[in-house]
Amino acid sequence: MGNLMSTIKANDLQTTTGGIPTVKGQKLIPTAWVNFNGTGTVAIRDSENVSSITDNGTSDYTVTFSTAMANVNFSAVASTGYSGTNPSNKSIAAHPTNTTSVRLEIYNTSGVKEDLDYVGVIILGGQA
Repeated sequence: MGNLMSTIKANDLQTTTGGIPTVKGQKLIPTAWVNFNGTGTVAIRDSENVSSITDNGTSDYTVTFSTAMANVNFSAVASTGYSGTNPSNKSIAAHPTNTTSVRLEIYNTSGVKEDLDYVGVIILGGQA
């Protein structure tokens, strides 16, 4: 019997609506991500599977998903950036308490919440 291995090659793979295809049970690829401005009027720069960002107060945000996660045991990984003169380390608390959103709080080294110009969040865990 011969070799039954197949190779699929593609330069671009999209859903019929032009988005990134997802595999509902896949937990190794991001199931949602967002890059947003966390100062002034919160604004999404770019995202996938994120419908909105809510500003709950100083450096307290809720990221709402377009399609729910499979369960509340997903992981949220966040990063921040600052275009001003105070690029100190930040501490980010992520609270995944339901399947439709994740809440983030960002603190400076003094433990005070601080709005930042650049906030990025990647969600891993699979969709419902």
